[in-house]
Formats: sequence, structure tokens, C-alpha cells
Amino acid sequence: MFDFRLKVFSTVARRLSFTKAAEELLISQPAVTKHIKELENQFGLALFDRRGNKVLLSPAGEILLSHTTEIQKIYQRIEFDLNQLNSAFKGTLHVGSSTSITQYILPPLLARFHNIHQEVKVELLSGNSEQIEQALLNKKIELGVIEGQSKRREIIYTPFLKDEIVLVCGSKNSMAKKDEIKPEELKKIPLLLREPGSGTLEVTADALKQKGIRLSDLQVEMQLGSTEAIKSYLQHSDCMAFVSLHAILKELESGVLKIIEIKKLPIHRNFYFITPQGPEGGLPALLIQFLLRNHNL
Repeated sequence: MFDFRLKVFSTVARRLSFTKAAEELLISQPAVTKHIKELENQFGLALFDRRGNKVLLSPAGEILLSHTTEIQKIYQRIEFDLNQLNSAFKGTLHVGSSTSITQYILPPLLARFHNIHQEVKVELLSGNSEQIEQALLNKKIELGVIEGQSKRREIIYTPFLKDEIVLVCGSKNSMAKKDEIKPEELKKIPLLLREPGSGTLEVTADALKQKGIRLSDLQVEMQLGSTEAIKSYLQHSDCMAFVSLHAILKELESGVLKIIEIKKLPIHRNFYFITPQGPEGGLPALLIQFLLRNHNL
């Protein structure tokens, strides 16, 4: 239903490459060039600045991309609203989620979603919370699920489910004999932290700050880019780490890891859906409503 020439234009604008756009659209590069030329002739303006091998959006291209994005959203809402009349949902939904949510929360829910809505194809991008927010702003995804809440003005944050960040160590760690420590003891313990941009790191830093503890006060042995890496590292070191409770349920049950409480320092947070500013609809709304209804099942 969406004008194919505009689809070609938006793909080139997103990839900034005629060759990559052709590969993605499964058409020839001359066909891509032809569609762009037709649009440029129609408007009497160049949509791209071609500088050697580089392709950049021109001022006219920036304006057209803005309107094209809005047109795509309108078509998605039209398709969603009309499909509701016959309970048919079709199309591709690009979703991004932070690493922990991708690994521990979404897979079983997406499997259930696919069983009900088999005509909806979900493409899932994983990264830390900051990367997923940027992917949404860059229009690489239509819906994100992240840890923490950065409160960017261009983004709508909708609470999804609650989580707790806990301090854990390996069962062979000498600290495993303790059940609780005081906040100031954290300064003397070798710690693993997530990488900058991680929602877990952001929430942990905010909670520690309220107790007068800065990240620079801690003995950080290493920063790792995934919870799985941290869990494995803990089993072979005397470090401790802050991780999502959702991520260690199996390890707690098997006794591989142990939670050490921090006196008067609970660290709670929400996972959030993130969507662009504007009316919500289409396939993102369908998945959001499904996840809200089913995450406790």
C-alpha cells in the first residue's frame, strides 16, 4: 500500500547507500537510481548529495524523510485498524530490546505471540538501553524494551514490568558466607560492572549515589558487556556484581550464585516500552498489549 518509490527513498536514506538499499529491497541498483531520479524530477530538487562514494541527505531529502516517516506510520495504523475488523494482523515489526531483556524475558513471550499472530514477523535487535533508544530515534525499530528510563523528550516511556538489581557472588567466594553487608563495604570489594550505556549500570549508579557512593569510589575489576559474561566470571573469581534478578533465577536455584543483601539499599526499577512521540497504533500497539497481558503467565 505504501508508495514503493518512497520506500526506496527511505531505505536509501536509512542505509546511505544505493547498493545496500538495492540488496535490502531485492532490486537492482539501477532500479533504485531510477526511482530516486523520478522523485527528484517530480519535486525538482536533489534528494541526496553524492560526494564520491558517499551519499548524504540533502536539505530537501531531510524534509522528505521526515514526511515519509509520518506517512509510513499512518499506513501502519490504517493496516492495523482495518485488520482488526477481520482479526488479521500482518507485516514486519522491528523491535529492539536491551541485552538482559532479550536473553531472559522476551523469547518465551515472542514464541507465544507468534503462535497467535503467525502473519506478524518480529525482527529483534539487541543492545544496551542507550543503543536501543538511539535505534528508535534513528527509526531502525518501531518499538523498544529497555532497562531504566533516560527520559528523552522524543521518546514515550511506558512501564512494562518490575525488576530488582541484586548484588551476587559465586558460591565459592568467601563473601558467600555472609547474608548482608553495609553499603560502605562495597568500596573494599572487587566488583564487576556492566558497560557504559547499560541500563543496569545507570540504575545501580543512581542507587549508590543516594548513599553517597560514586562509581569512582568502587574497586572495579572489569566492565563486561553482558550479564552472561558476568555470571561466568563470578564463578571463577572473588568478585561480586550487580545483576538483574530475572537473569539469575536458574543460578540461584542450582546454588551456583548467591545474593548478598545490602543493608537499607534495595535497588528496584521498571522495564519500559519505548515508542516515538505521537499516536500509538499498528503492530507496536498489538505487541505491547500482548506483552502486558501475558508476561506473568
